[in-house]
Amino acid sequence: MKNILVSDLMTRDPIVIKPSATLLDCAREMVKKKVGSLPIVQDKKLVGFISQRDILWALVKKSTSDLSNINALEISPKKIVSARSSMSIGKVLEKMKSTKFDRLPVIHNGDFVGIITVKDILNFNPELYPELEEFAQIREETEKLKRFKIAQDRPVIYEGICEECGHRGSLRRFNGLLVCNSCKD
Repeated sequence: MKNILVSDLMTRDPIVIKPSATLLDCAREMVKKKVGSLPIVQDKKLVGFISQRDILWALVKKSTSDLSNINALEISPKKIVSARSSMSIGKVLEKMKSTKFDRLPVIHNGDFVGIITVKDILNFNPELYPELEEFAQIREETEKLKRFKIAQDRPVIYEGICEECGHRGSLRRFNGLLVCNSCKD
């Protein structure tokens, strides 16, 4: 694996979009070409990278806007994690694990030249599957911890009978009891 370079396994000439593309253009292109992400390239330079997750985030956070009014470059992360074409596959796997990304744009002499994905690496060396499975589990556990922290801060609302006054209605946990808003105050 030390002798295998990113340039040996990467996808060359992947589907790219221009900086002027809208999120609707990106979504259409992803569906049409059956890809999960699109590099934003201008004059052979990588200026952005948009994924399905970024589009979903925009739908939720900017739901009042139409996807055709949002520029892809606006949603693209400002700091793009990339790989050099001369990196070994082992180093790229380490980078993927540490950043929790399963695809990285590839740069050579400052120019965008391709994309390396976990799938590219697995197609070459299926024995790495257990190691990459661990990578997926780490990412999933990290997401679970984030959701757990959010849930702890969120007030829980139940429908039922207040343990203080006995009235039926919306209840919140307060001092270990399920109480209505008036008993909580």
